Amino acid sequence: MSLTHVGTIARLELTQRLRSVSWYILLGVFAVLLLGITVLAFAVYSWGDAVGAGVYSIVVNVVLLLVVLVSPTLSGNAINGDRDAATLAAIQVTAVSTGDIMVGKLIAAIATGGAFLVVALPFLAVSLLGGGANPLVLLVSLLVLAVEIVVVAAIGVGLSGLIARPLFSVATTYLVVAGLVIGTLIAFALGGMAVRSEATSYSRPYDSAGNVDCENWDTSTYEVPRFDLVWWVLAANPFVVLADATPTEFAAEGYPVDLFGQIKYGVRSAQLSPLEQRWDECDTDGGYRTPEDVIDSTVPSWFVGLGVQVVIAGSLFAGAWARTRTPARRLPPGTRIA
Repeated sequence: MSLTHVGTIARLELTQRLRSVSWYILLGVFAVLLLGITVLAFAVYSWGDAVGAGVYSIVVNVVLLLVVLVSPTLSGNAINGDRDAATLAAIQVTAVSTGDIMVGKLIAAIATGGAFLVVALPFLAVSLLGGGANPLVLLVSLLVLAVEIVVVAAIGVGLSGLIARPLFSVATTYLVVAGLVIGTLIAFALGGMAVRSEATSYSRPYDSAGNVDCENWDTSTYEVPRFDLVWWVLAANPFVVLADATPTEFAAEGYPVDLFGQIKYGVRSAQLSPLEQRWDECDTDGGYRTPEDVIDSTVPSWFVGLGVQVVIAGSLFAGAWARTRTPARRLPPGTRIA
């Protein structure tokens, strides 16, 4: 594999996109959407003390949403689009290797996805200046967002090499991404509701005067869904990965102040077993656990989710690499075609 050839393929791919007026229109629409989202986010968090953290978390999640919506279109026809236009074979008979083509196409797809991140940077900076989000939150979230851009690009390029028709490969890329974003939520909800167990609830009884009896317990049993058995399904969701990896900022009462923490609290709460519920009014806090307690006592899963995404994207990309090996015969370097 040659870095010069990789750079040439990536440059040609990007040049084709930059010549299109629709590409600039798409980036402009993206910027307008982010402007509106940023203004609304400031309005939502204007009542709180952590304006920057809240606005930043909303803008980053919107950027991730738009990336997973747009990137499949930009990468899902990278290989078969050239094959359909009869330009891939012309490249394959040159000194350019299959690896050069695949990596060059991947770099171009990553660059086009990264362009949206570049457009979003001013809005992220405004949210930081407006409320002073934690710099560590900025660093981690941008790193995760960059990895997600690479994953979606690799899925699109891989499927474009495995599926002959560009339309079908783009649609399949959307289905795979939708499976990670929406399918994991559906599987979690249906799986948790399908598996049910008997739970026991403990509470303090009251005497005839209405005082709590701290010496005894009342018990009741009922059926509950077992989301704690299927919570791991959410690990591969890009939004859960982003929220779970990002450091959580808490208010004085122990509640998350931004969207990252709220998503993380919801996912981590699903890990807790519902088979025993104890409400002790004789305890000073009633046995209540704050969101900070829940997050600190449960298992982070973002690295597992990223691992699953990398395996999926890597498998598709490797399969496309094998399939894209030229059907035309490679000519020796230096051979001239009349």
